[in-house]
Amino acid sequence: MIRWEHAPGPYEVVFSTRAGGVSEGPFASLNLGRATADEPERVDENRRRLCAEVGADPDALAMNYQHHSTDVLQAKAGSRGERGDGLWTDERGLPLLALAADCLPIALARANGGKPALAVLHAGWRGLLGGIASSGVQALGGGCQTPVGALASPAGGETLSLTAVVVALDGSRAVRGQTHGPRAEAADLGARLGAQLIADGADEILADARHAQGAVEGIQP
Repeated sequence: MIRWEHAPGPYEVVFSTRAGGVSEGPFASLNLGRATADEPERVDENRRRLCAEVGADPDALAMNYQHHSTDVLQAKAGSRGERGDGLWTDERGLPLLALAADCLPIALARANGGKPALAVLHAGWRGLLGGIASSGVQALGGGCQTPVGALASPAGGETLSLTAVVVALDGSRAVRGQTHGPRAEAADLGARLGAQLIADGADEILADARHAQGAVEGIQP
């Protein structure tokens, strides 16, 4: 389990791995997708275990029917099967789940608006090219304090793959980056990815975000 340790606001955000579940064979072990040949009862148990890890109610878990779109829907407790590739909510205690195999899971948190809100996105190459990250920012009203989504995942053996996206608050721009290398050099890989993002313009996006946040917080009632 990879936790977003310093997520802004009252959020519990985790990226699950394949460890800790009950599925077997090619689905070992924490398979969360029912659209496979895995046994549904095992998938349900895996989802229950994931929810237990973060103290969430599995019956309230909201999920989409993902189809590589740019649609970000407002989550409803216990909803299943609505077509879309992102969910957002400003309701406390409502768990959201986005599934990803070789795609990028992204979490976005709004912390500088009138009410906290969170979005989770399933971003394949079609979704990224189509603007799923921008759709997520827009669904949150453009108020993402940290408009960054990132994933660190094993790429086979001792290799680590790092992927990140930085999105402008208004959804107009996005900078993406990816790198991989030995897991033992994770710190150097992170520095390399950061340098790549900055070279591609991420520092300008983050500077604009800080300026916009300061302007909003400086308004007197």
